[in-house]
Amino acid sequence: MTIAKRLKAHLDGKGIPYETVTHPRTATASESAEAAHIPGDKLAKSVAIHLEDGHVLAVVPSSHRVDLSTLQGILDRRLGLASETEVKEIFDDCDVGAAPPVGAAYGVPVVIDESLAGLDRVWFEGGDHRTLIAVRGADFDALMKDARRAEFGYRS
Repeated sequence: MTIAKRLKAHLDGKGIPYETVTHPRTATASESAEAAHIPGDKLAKSVAIHLEDGHVLAVVPSSHRVDLSTLQGILDRRLGLASETEVKEIFDDCDVGAAPPVGAAYGVPVVIDESLAGLDRVWFEGGDHRTLIAVRGADFDALMKDARRAEFGYRS
């Protein structure tokens, strides 16, 4: 796999130019950033969150973790991490753990950490553990235009 089909269709449909960056297989977003020689604070990591009535995608830099208590307060709803089964169902064309942050391509609302706004360039998982997608920061901001913005990430 290189880029997930639904992600590719979404990016192409929006006219967003992107590059693919391949790297050795990794297990985490932080490892992907290191393997691809990119700053961890510019790699957007997706964390699938289970809500009582659905899901939301929490997006933070790969150098950060999601503060679930803070996120619960922001969303004013009970939440927890989505199960591996739920993640497989939502991101059915992606490897588990390599979900892109573009929730609109998968019908999932997004809440994004403020630290990812206004960057010059952003990278994110392309759907497998060997491919990152690189876009201009302005294009990433456009992809995230419907996302809720808040501060809920902390450096790990």
